[in-house]
Order: sequence, then structure tokens, then C-alpha cells
Amino acid sequence: MVYQPPTGARDLLPLDVAQKRWIEKRLQQVFHAWGYHRIITSTLERLDTLMAGGAIQRSTVLNVQTVDDEVLGLRPELTASIARTAVTRMAGAIYPQRLYYNGNVFRRAESSNHNRQVEFHQSGVELLGGEGLLADGEVLLLLRDCLQSLGLADWHLVLGEAELTRSLLSVFPERLRAQVRTHLARLDRVALEELPMEAALKERALVLLDLRGRPADVLQRVSQLDLSDAQRAIVANLKSLMDLLSSSFASLQDSAAGPEIILDLSLVQTFDYYTGIVFEVVQRTETGTLVLAQGGRYDQLLGVYHPQGETKPGIGFSLNLEDLQQSLLPTGQLPQETVATDWLVVPAGQDAFAIAFRHAQALRASEPETRVEVYLHSSEAPDAVRDYARSRRIGQVAWVSATGEASTEAIA
Repeated sequence: MVYQPPTGARDLLPLDVAQKRWIEKRLQQVFHAWGYHRIITSTLERLDTLMAGGAIQRSTVLNVQTVDDEVLGLRPELTASIARTAVTRMAGAIYPQRLYYNGNVFRRAESSNHNRQVEFHQSGVELLGGEGLLADGEVLLLLRDCLQSLGLADWHLVLGEAELTRSLLSVFPERLRAQVRTHLARLDRVALEELPMEAALKERALVLLDLRGRPADVLQRVSQLDLSDAQRAIVANLKSLMDLLSSSFASLQDSAAGPEIILDLSLVQTFDYYTGIVFEVVQRTETGTLVLAQGGRYDQLLGVYHPQGETKPGIGFSLNLEDLQQSLLPTGQLPQETVATDWLVVPAGQDAFAIAFRHAQALRASEPETRVEVYLHSSEAPDAVRDYARSRRIGQVAWVSATGEASTEAIA
């Protein structure tokens, strides 16, 4: 029998880890520069916590049965967990709270897809207690800085507005609304035209389908619709946000690297707790389209976990590390090898074992992050030791005798 990881899971080998850490380190530097602090939440959550926001289908949650028959779930995303933590463990905290995370999430694959990934690694932020244009702008500009820190090019910011899209869908019969939404999200014009609706509603659906493109054009088209005062206020806020982003991107160094912004009022995210802007970062590659990040505003989620229903606004995003790694591999920026060891300490027989470990410890203490291995095969000839050092890209060998003497040799 050949033992393999579960279907949809993946082992990360040392080089994979080195590349993942390269990405995480650069993202962490940006998070720190913007004043965000790391939070670590439980990988396991009670199902009622995961389902409370009305955002997650139970069929997508991987369940874990405990010894006392309590059913827990592996988190399919981190926003709900952080919202629950903020309400239950951070009472009295001063807002806004700027939090970031690195963690894995789990989503059950569809039964028809046996090869689909079920475990994902993410980095992201949650800005809790920040509302309005300024908070939206901060999170989007932070996202831009993250991608710029990785040296990514040719990416696009696709921006939607969950509340506006839901209100525009309200004119459709309730029995067909979910289908209209699905076909809009898939940009499926043919399916929309085939829905059993009167001609005026079909025309409205096709109008919504075309609310995608240059922000100025989309805002002009949506402004021509018969909108309520609330909808017009959202459109005005979107225009202000576009102006803020355009001005901020232009003022940044290397502004030519700024992304194309696509305003897409058909954009629908997987999680339904979003109440304002929603967004994705996409990159087109030779093998298809990668979704590098996604996020949005959720102003009611914290209230779901509060005993009295008190809520605070929130907005955040998650970056998909697997997709970032795939995007960065062709650029040559990621590590191509694991970090080499600096020293190999070789004891001259059993009497020198303890001395060799002491010498290795002294080398480690001599300079920060010095990597030192002790050679574990004491009976081999010097040439075999040198071959081993070369194979491991070790630069120097320390030969340690039982009397405590050590001679060093550089390995070419």
C-alpha cells in the first residue's frame, strides 16, 4: 500500500515552504507598515459560528466529530472567526482594530470533482470599526501595496458593490432571482435570455450584465437607470472611491505599475455577508485566469456574534498564496533552492561527539542566523565528507578532534 495525503490536500516540501515564506514575509512587512497586528484564530470552529453569518453552505464545511459527539468544522475562511474573536475576546478594545493573518482554510470539494483542492493557504487583513470612503480606500491601497511588494504586474482590480447589486436584482421575481444572479456572475448572456421572464425583465437583466468595464462608463450607464435615492447615494460613493483610487495611485512612485480598475456590478462573492464594496484581483496567464485576492465590506457580521446584536463595520481581503506562488514562479523572484547550511562540524570519533556539539553551538552563537550541521557518520573518509558538504552546498567544514582542537576548511 502506498500512503498518500487525502484527496485535495497537499504536502509542502522544504522548497515550497521557502517560497511560501518569501511571499508571507513581504506581505507581513506591508501589513506592519500600515499598522496591522497579527491575530491567530482556531482552525476548528463550532458549526453555528460558521453558519451564523448566513454566508457559508454547510455542504462546503469539512466536519470533525469530537469525543463528546459535538460536531465542529474546519474553517472555510477566516473573516467569521476573526469577527467572533473580536466580539467575544476583545471586549473593550479601541477601534478601529487593524488585524492581519496567515493561515490555512478548508472547503469541501463538490462530489463531482474528485481532484479539487480542499486545503488553501491565505494571508489577509481585517479592518474592524472603520467605515466609509476612507476605510474602503485604505484597504484597497493596502492591497495594492501588497501586490507591488511582490513585484506582480498585469493584474486587474475588479470592483463591485454588493448592496447595489442586490437592490438592482430586487425587481426580478423571487423564484428566478437566484438564477439571474448566478448567470450574471458567470457572464452567461445566453442563459439569461432563456429564463422564463417577460421581455422587459430580460432587457433589464442584459443591462445589468453590461454594467462592467471602465468605471466612468459603468457609472454613467447605471446613473441612467431608474434609481432610488439610496441607490443614487451608493453610486455617488462609488464615484468618490474611484476618484480617490485614481488620485492615490497616480501619486505613488512607479505609478505606471498601477492596476487597471474594472467596475463590475455583476460581481458576486462566494460569501453573502458583504454589505458594500466587493472586489477581486485577477491576473490573466497563459493557462487561464488566476484570482489572487478577494474581499469586501461586511458591516453587519460582528453583530451576529454579539449577545445584544451590537455591530461595528468591517472590511478586509484575503490573498491566495497558492495562486500567488503560481503567478510568481515564472518571474524567477522566488527562491530556487532552500537556504544552504554555513558549517559542517565533523567529530573525529566517538570521543569527540560532545566536543563537536559544543563547537557547533559556539558557531551558531557567533553570528545571527548561522546554520550549522553536525556530521553524523564518523567513520567515513575525509573525501566522502567533502562530497557530502558539496552536495548540501555547505561552505565550510570544521574538523573537531577529541582534544578540542578544530581545523577549518573552505569547500569549493
